[in-house]
Amino acid sequence: MIVVRAWLTARTWRELAYLVSGVFLGVPTFVLAVVGAVTTVASALTVGLPLLVGVLALARLTPRYFRGPARKLLGWDWADPPPLPARTWWGRVRALPSDPTAWRALTYCLARWPLAVVGAYPGLFAVVAAPVGITYPLWWFLVPADDTDTWPHTWIIALQGLAVLLATPWWLRLIVLLDRFLVRALLHPSEAQRRIAELEAGRAALQSDAAALLRRVERDLHDGTQARLVALGLTLSRIENRSTDEPVRKLAADARGTVTEALAELRDIVRGMHPPALDDGLEVALTTLAARSAVPAEVTVSLPARPPDATASALYFAVAELLTNVARHANASRVRINLRKENRRLRLTVTDDGHGGAAVIDFGRTRPAASGTGLAGLARRAAALDGSLTVNSPPGGPTTVTMILPEIGG
Repeated sequence: MIVVRAWLTARTWRELAYLVSGVFLGVPTFVLAVVGAVTTVASALTVGLPLLVGVLALARLTPRYFRGPARKLLGWDWADPPPLPARTWWGRVRALPSDPTAWRALTYCLARWPLAVVGAYPGLFAVVAAPVGITYPLWWFLVPADDTDTWPHTWIIALQGLAVLLATPWWLRLIVLLDRFLVRALLHPSEAQRRIAELEAGRAALQSDAAALLRRVERDLHDGTQARLVALGLTLSRIENRSTDEPVRKLAADARGTVTEALAELRDIVRGMHPPALDDGLEVALTTLAARSAVPAEVTVSLPARPPDATASALYFAVAELLTNVARHANASRVRINLRKENRRLRLTVTDDGHGGAAVIDFGRTRPAASGTGLAGLARRAAALDGSLTVNSPPGGPTTVTMILPEIGG
């Protein structure tokens, strides 16, 4: 009964549509895989290496290409391939020949089209030819036949057509099951890649929550504690002005001085949590920093969208620390601050025309110089957001500090 009802289920028709569409959609990717196989051999002679890089770059896009019909017809889904680890265009080109994700996708391109043909051809044959064979005893009387094609023989053909019709849905399911196995093995991110993606998503969520918490604390301190301290200072000031008792006036003055110091410390703490200038945007905040700088500073910001709070705070504090370093140690007359988006990352460059000689830092690895700076702390802040800090400061200058952070804030 289950065998008979197989053609009445939507699953059989969806699987048949998936395989038939795979025959047509798989042609360009199969050609891509064949070209990749040929260029792999040719790349041993360095002749086909540029073409192989292009093939692998296209192969990395095919998981999304195959995911469309699989998601719509069968409900399958899988994550996008992880990005290449290199940060620059040339670095990604160099990483492609050894990228396992690209090679697995190319292997699937090679296997998918023959598998779809093996599944789709019997399926279409069963849909078209099996009903003809099953009904052959009925219309045998209308078709001229030779002496060897007798009416009892038509029943053998009918039984063959019925067998093909009943077996085809299970053949389709077998082929789709094999394709599902290939998808899981070749297109799905590996367990390590999934774990890395989960950790990165968790870290991004924690960073976002921490930034939101700091903003709430900053707002509470500003609107609550700071306002109460201001009110207390005003009250003490009135007591000091209205009292005729000198000891009381002195005590009120001392208390008011303590409140004033506490307010100053509280404002420093609030600015360290979340600079209020960032509420108006990173460009406004950096321009404000440059305007307060002891060394004349020029700011250029070119960002298509507002970065996340964690990233904006890191960039703001980096500029603040670097401007302080320039004023204290560099003996510079000019500073240039440039912030722009570059290859899905944010690139901050701070250049001064001072005498140079700062610590050398590259991707968080520090070699201290004679004079101490806050560059190591900036490198750790960048590393916490999956970014990097690079310092180029030869003796005699100029000094260029480059911070690169992910666009999504890690």
